[in-house]
Amino acid sequence: MTEGWAGSGHPGQGACVWTPGTRNTMNLLREVLFKQQFGNQPRVPAPYYRRKTYLCYQLKQLNDLTLDRGCFRNKKQRHAEIRFIDKINSLNLNPSQSYKIICYITWSPCPNCANELVNFITRNNHLKLEIFASRLYFHWIKPFKMGLQDLQKAGISVAVMTHTEFEDCWEQFVDNQSRPFQPWDKLEQYSASIRRRLQRILTAPI
Repeated sequence: MTEGWAGSGHPGQGACVWTPGTRNTMNLLREVLFKQQFGNQPRVPAPYYRRKTYLCYQLKQLNDLTLDRGCFRNKKQRHAEIRFIDKINSLNLNPSQSYKIICYITWSPCPNCANELVNFITRNNHLKLEIFASRLYFHWIKPFKMGLQDLQKAGISVAVMTHTEFEDCWEQFVDNQSRPFQPWDKLEQYSASIRRRLQRILTAPI
């Protein structure tokens, strides 16, 4: 059975509900693209390629029912995070209900995107946002550190992807041909190192 968004019975609210029978047209990521872009190795393994920003999200009710999911990548003048915000805004979610959004992202947000996410959540207190990043973007530069701290101060959960999140991302967003997730070498070691770095950033005075 396919599922999707349909207009709800909340007059004047423009709210949407998830109903059976509407096709979800999300394009799945290719396996090689997932491993290249979500890989958490400190250096790009050969053959070399550019690491870009991809954001995959799941919108859930508090009972864990998935309402919507999708993936975005950076486009000219419009980062994946902003495209994600535009998408959630377009759903016209019912403000009297609570929702949880889980985001898997290849790079942690830049300062501008962090600010936009803070404003987005501040305006939508019926949403709980959790961000899991594969890697930290320019983590040694002060404005990028401050952006991560601002996310946390706004009540947005900021964490590093572990085997659990990589596996879920593989199952939900990758054209995996029903194959189980196979972690790359030293995945957990790299993840633990990035987690320690993020923890230092989130707890350090800036």
